[in-house]
Amino acid sequence: MTRDITFSRGDFFASIFSRARCVVLIALAVMIVVDSLAALAAPVTKASRLFYVGMAILLASLFAVQSASAQLIIDVTTSAGRQIPVAIVPFANEATAPQNITPIIGNNLARTGLFSLVTQTGISRLPSEPSEINFADWSTRATEALVIGGIYPSADGRFDIRFRLFDVAKKNQLASFSYNVTASQIRATAHKISDEIYEKLIGERGVFSTKIAYVLKRGPRFELQVADADGFNPQAVLSSLEPIRSPKWSPDGTKLAYVSFESRKSTVIVQDLATGQRKTVSNFKGDNYAPNWAPDGSKLVVALSKDSVSQIYIISANGGDARRVTESNSIDTNATFTPDGKDIIFVSDRSGGPQLYRVPVAGGAVQRLTFEGNYNVNPRLSADGKLIAFVNRDGSKLRIATLELASSQVSILTDGPLDDSPSFSPNGRTILYESKAGGRGVLGSISVDGRVKSKLSSQSGDVREPAWGGYGSAGVVR
Repeated sequence: MTRDITFSRGDFFASIFSRARCVVLIALAVMIVVDSLAALAAPVTKASRLFYVGMAILLASLFAVQSASAQLIIDVTTSAGRQIPVAIVPFANEATAPQNITPIIGNNLARTGLFSLVTQTGISRLPSEPSEINFADWSTRATEALVIGGIYPSADGRFDIRFRLFDVAKKNQLASFSYNVTASQIRATAHKISDEIYEKLIGERGVFSTKIAYVLKRGPRFELQVADADGFNPQAVLSSLEPIRSPKWSPDGTKLAYVSFESRKSTVIVQDLATGQRKTVSNFKGDNYAPNWAPDGSKLVVALSKDSVSQIYIISANGGDARRVTESNSIDTNATFTPDGKDIIFVSDRSGGPQLYRVPVAGGAVQRLTFEGNYNVNPRLSADGKLIAFVNRDGSKLRIATLELASSQVSILTDGPLDDSPSFSPNGRTILYESKAGGRGVLGSISVDGRVKSKLSSQSGDVREPAWGGYGSAGVVR
């Protein structure tokens, strides 16, 4: 099967602009050197040439370090349970390609905690074609799945990337795909291959090609960033000296809703990621905050204090009038739709401390959902609607927990002490959340069974309020 991947011109121009900045810095450094020499009328010795060339390279390197520091760094801290042994053979011609694809696939699979990577030391000939496979080489290493492939340049400057997945025990092929891509799309193709492997071996869709959004605070500046699910390729879609809060993906992955304070008060903004166009959809009197999308993307549920204390309202995703859903004298906030769009889960202190409740979208009787502890907030539902992830407080510790709606079973997943803002992966296997490490805001992720944990941090600031995009976010234009 051949798949042709097309990306937006935004990705192309972002890449060109990034490279252009490096060239400008190098040119600037050389110009400074030349001007300085001319001003001093100094003879150019071999030693001085080396010194000035070194300075130019250093300036360019400093830019590269600054760019890399915005990237999230992933550290898998816990891995347990049954793992599938997978051998990922280095792709043929990989060394001549602009980017190695094999390490990306390996890191993706290892990060889930569901796979172990098989060592290939001692195998005399590593295969890239089916005819070259000696299955005995791999079965003696207890390998269950084998991945082979190659990267082949085309005359038009693109690359053909081919991969095959084999069941070692049965000696049969499970998957075979070919992708024709540009050099800038190699990493995204590695994510697609990882998704194919994951789905064949686990039986569920992978999430390696999806995106995450989060707020990065650097000094006085707030940035709304979008990155690949593995933390690479971060790009700021908004930068402001005023706080940015509560980013949420639209169901189709083309827009983000968030709270902005640029007008010196809270307003809800919807931003189109393809065009960068921003629209204020909620700017009522008082507070406007905590937006969440309806499953069909046509509406948002928000918390407004325009009529009294904070209550739950529904507005059009294009703005307009707000329809009130809850009617209480208590604080109602942090609402989210159920996947079928029929109910809203929200937080209220109507029973004393904040707890989770459910109410029909049309309004009506309110049902309390949480009873353990006196502080339960920030609910998020899994895509299948079976689990609610939320923040539970035990003493001074904020921890990520889940509530199974069918059984009302609560499971505490993290130890805290300052874990917040949970967000499910599209396949419901992992929860991304905000945490603290070394006094700095980082992102944590944990599997819903609590076995696999990891941290995603930035060297350049505090990371907070993550939102994991759905499958539609995989092709988002940034």
